[in-house]
Amino acid sequence: MRKQLLALLLCLAALAGVSGPALAAGEAASAEPSVPQIYVDGALYEHAYTAVIEHVTYVSLPALAQVIRPTVTASWENGRAVLRDEGLELTAKPGDLYLCVNGRYLYIAGGVQVGYDENGGAVCTLVPARTLAQALGAALTWDGAIQISTAGAVLPVSGAEFYDADAVFLLSHIIYNESGNQPMEGRIAVGNVLLNRVAHPSFPGTLYDVVYQPGQFYPEKTGCMEKTPNAESVAAAKLCLEGAVVVPNAYWFNGVGKSCWASRNKTCVAVIGGHAFYG
Repeated sequence: MRKQLLALLLCLAALAGVSGPALAAGEAASAEPSVPQIYVDGALYEHAYTAVIEHVTYVSLPALAQVIRPTVTASWENGRAVLRDEGLELTAKPGDLYLCVNGRYLYIAGGVQVGYDENGGAVCTLVPARTLAQALGAALTWDGAIQISTAGAVLPVSGAEFYDADAVFLLSHIIYNESGNQPMEGRIAVGNVLLNRVAHPSFPGTLYDVVYQPGQFYPEKTGCMEKTPNAESVAAAKLCLEGAVVVPNAYWFNGVGKSCWASRNKTCVAVIGGHAFYG
């Protein structure tokens, strides 16, 4: 009990005054399956702010992190939950579709959430258990309960090591030029179109050749490669390279309601923000 109270106090201290997507403690339970049991190295993990959201188990970021990695420290800085330890810096901002660990961007389809108490007070940042385990190098399996093992845990390689700089450059510049004013999901979708083309035999087989294919993205005409993409466009590029997918079968996109070859000849598979996507 003392350990649980300490974890809750750490959540409160880290998140005092936060605003963001709300999830009351009992809100998800009425609409979602019951919360599964969670075990860390065989020991039952119990915390008030664990919830199932859209069939994904969310957990308190600082509370579970400090069980998986007891030397972690938690704080609230510039609207973000921050975890630090030797060789580790992890940030998560309520509403974002990702958490960032050592420069890596890990996709969270349902977004980073906030747990609120019965009086409407924000008490902790919620992230998917699987994403948090991945960020901390722990193994997560399912056997009717969530089993997290810290044996041999190794933190993911840093973003500087993981991402191909040329791929980030090409993706982020096209994403910024085509969807710089769109929501993150829309930016990721544009990146998906580019990578979907690379993987499809009807299009060029490299990202560079897809970007510079005549009559497609016009990088030379628009001068977009000379511009500096904003941080969210760079994040979207990195999320795509991590495997984030919102339009798995889209190969074209255009402004919603605008006529183009794809709108006349292909099926609309998604509308995100101001863009329609076709496959």
